[in-house]
Amino acid sequence: MVKRRPAILVLEDGRTFPGEAYGSVGETFGEAVFNTGMTGYQETLTDPSYHRQVVVQTAPHIGNTGVNGEDDESGRIWVAGYVVRDPARIGSNWRATGGLEDRLATEGVVGISGVDTRALTRHLRERGAMRVGISSVDNDPQSLLTRVRQAPQMVGADLSAEVSTAEPYVVEALGEHRFTVAALDLGIKRNVPRRLATRGVTTHVLPASSSIDQMLATGADAIFLSPGPGDPATADAPVELAREALRREVPLFGICFGSQILGRALGFGTYKLGYGHRGINQPVLDRVTGKVEVTSHNHGFAVQVPGTGDGAVVPDQVIDTDFGGVRVSHVCLNDNVVEGLRAVDLPAFTVQYHPEAAAGPHDADYLFDRFADLIEGRTHSRGRSNA
Repeated sequence: MVKRRPAILVLEDGRTFPGEAYGSVGETFGEAVFNTGMTGYQETLTDPSYHRQVVVQTAPHIGNTGVNGEDDESGRIWVAGYVVRDPARIGSNWRATGGLEDRLATEGVVGISGVDTRALTRHLRERGAMRVGISSVDNDPQSLLTRVRQAPQMVGADLSAEVSTAEPYVVEALGEHRFTVAALDLGIKRNVPRRLATRGVTTHVLPASSSIDQMLATGADAIFLSPGPGDPATADAPVELAREALRREVPLFGICFGSQILGRALGFGTYKLGYGHRGINQPVLDRVTGKVEVTSHNHGFAVQVPGTGDGAVVPDQVIDTDFGGVRVSHVCLNDNVVEGLRAVDLPAFTVQYHPEAAAGPHDADYLFDRFADLIEGRTHSRGRSNA
């Protein structure tokens, strides 16, 4: 067995966990969060929404299926650091093209293994997400703690520009083209345009700095606000873009960070959750259908509507805004967090979770059909009004 280099993990409250270097040897800092998914570690690692976060995997055995060239959700690994308990010695899967640890090392991702991830997760569950450092070059906890407390916090972090595409690109519809969607890339995952493509939608993915006119210049029938990292309270430009789209009555769909952006555009606030929702087994009630979905989540912030917060039951009533009535369409059944909004008078809706999740449950995949139906209804109504 290969002897690993000693490493330590230090949280900003001083709690220290010993372990061994995993991936790249070095030092890293970020926000410590835990992910409860039993599968999909490659998709988690390459999700831009995890930018500047150190991910703790609660599943004890990680890396057993290796990595491959097909399951990445972006062009690189985005996590700031990686924490696992029992890394697989050998990756074994017919699709594997390499090992997880080799991939982490190649991309310079500092990780730690052999950690009591159950104890670490319980600590974060009780104390909340916090800054953390991992080091396999400095084993002095106090020295590392000093640097942890100097690291930037997630509250107030404006990160969309750091993960967004530099240049626009297009993902063509599969089969017959039906609609065109302009997606504002705040940290989009590859599976979003793939899910739209199967419904005959051509997606133009544009940088986070794009204007409403640049988006509509693509010939877009609708606008999509993507997931992404950071504090939605900092995203003033995307919020104004969403407000202008609402004024022009352009169909809108937002996921996760995009849901928070649209929530702010409607006049609601946002707040940081204690430890966030990150996993693939969260129960969410769809108030439109009355069904409970098992859903995939990755968010540390949420939308604050009147009468919600601190576990309060979300009212099922129309809320007046500058853009007409709005309803809370989806609610997390674990803690009553707002998980979706639906405009009553305009063609706009959001969900806080990930219907495009891969790997993950597919209960919420119908939301892309709902988006296509929204576009179709709007297109037909415009056609009638122009007749």
